[in-house]
Amino acid sequence: MTGARTPDLSIVIPFFNEEDNIAPLFAELLPVLDGIGRPFEVVAVDDGSTDATLERLRHEASLRPEIRLLRQLENRGQTAAFDAGFKAARGALVATMDGDLQIDPSDLPAMIERLETEGVDFVYGRRADRQDSFSKRVSTKIANAIRNRLTWEKIPDTGCPLKLFRAEVVKSFKLHDGMHRFFITLAHIEGFRSTEMRVRHRHRVHGSSKYGVMNRVFRALRDCLVVRWMIVRHLRYRTEEIHVRPAVVPASPPPAAEGERAAEAAS
Repeated sequence: MTGARTPDLSIVIPFFNEEDNIAPLFAELLPVLDGIGRPFEVVAVDDGSTDATLERLRHEASLRPEIRLLRQLENRGQTAAFDAGFKAARGALVATMDGDLQIDPSDLPAMIERLETEGVDFVYGRRADRQDSFSKRVSTKIANAIRNRLTWEKIPDTGCPLKLFRAEVVKSFKLHDGMHRFFITLAHIEGFRSTEMRVRHRHRVHGSSKYGVMNRVFRALRDCLVVRWMIVRHLRYRTEEIHVRPAVVPASPPPAAEGERAAEAAS
């Protein structure tokens, strides 16, 4: 692969204080992307990390031209990091991942196949066997139930970070803080079609989760009310242009010659 080619596939990954996960993530991800056989790019977004995350991302980017590195000057949260990555992404397909090694990138080829064979606009993952703590699973389950109830959805795992979109889907997003939890619903609001795919999930080995009960449940409730308002107030209309044929205006008779007008007047 060469970094000069326009990519078919963009992988957008936000990072915040994930220094120990950088090297193993790219060691696993890049062979998978090489095996797909399409031009790709990895848009790595450092969200104002305070550890060695940025330095280790710099090292990985120095080894492979397909890795593009964005740096948020301050920590602004996952939604802002995704928004920056989406705006920078050049691929016709845009995938999202986390940098915590809990998602298996080997699920990506099957996800691409599902999107293209089923003719949908995006595919979202469902973690088949959650490898999280009991408290995290419970808080996530409660948050999912709240989101689905308030947004009229039936998504069993809204928080799975592995998703694959056609570029026009992410370009349609109008994101605000906390909206990364609602990518599926935001896409559905705009009329895009989706399908679900079971993906693998693994224990977190390094680092710690950036979310707890407070921002999984209580912030989810607040954000759900915003998204519910967006659903209710969304403009839904279809317009067609009416092509009207120009009216046929009878041609005016040619002006009479001067002699003819004089003869008519004499008679």
